Amino acid sequence: MKFLRDWGPVIAWAGLIFFFSTDLFSGAQTSRFLIPFLRWLFPGASAHTLHQIHLYVRKSGHIIEYSIFSLLLYRGIRGGRAGWRITWALAAVAIAACYAALDEVHQAFVPSRGPSAFDVLLDTCGAAAAQVLAWLWPRRQSPE
Repeated sequence: MKFLRDWGPVIAWAGLIFFFSTDLFSGAQTSRFLIPFLRWLFPGASAHTLHQIHLYVRKSGHIIEYSIFSLLLYRGIRGGRAGWRITWALAAVAIAACYAALDEVHQAFVPSRGPSAFDVLLDTCGAAAAQVLAWLWPRRQSPE
C-alpha cells in the first residue's frame, strides 16, 4: 500500500501525459475548440494572433503538466520523509526529463504529432521550476 500511496499519483499523471500525447490533443484537434473560444474572447484579434495565442496556450500546457509531474515525482522519491533535499529534487527533474524525451518518441509514432526537442526542453524547464518553487515555498517570509 505504501508503494501505491507514494507512486500511484506519479503513475496516474504519467498516464495522463501519455493520453495528452495522442491525436486527440494534437494542435489540429485543440484548435477546433480553442480558436473559436479565443475568437469569442478577443473578437478584434487577427487569425494570426489567435493562432499564436493557441500555440502559447499549448506550450504553457507543457510547463504546467511537467511541473505537476515533477512535484509528484518528488513526493514519490521522498516516500513520506520530511523536508526537501537537492538529491530528491534533481532525481525528480532527471526522471521528468527522461519521461519527456520518451513522450516525444511516442509522438513520433502518432500520425498527427511529431517529436520536438524544444518540447522536451519546455517540459524539463517546467520540472526544474517546480523544484525551485518547492525549495523556496517553506523559505518565504510571512508578512507581519
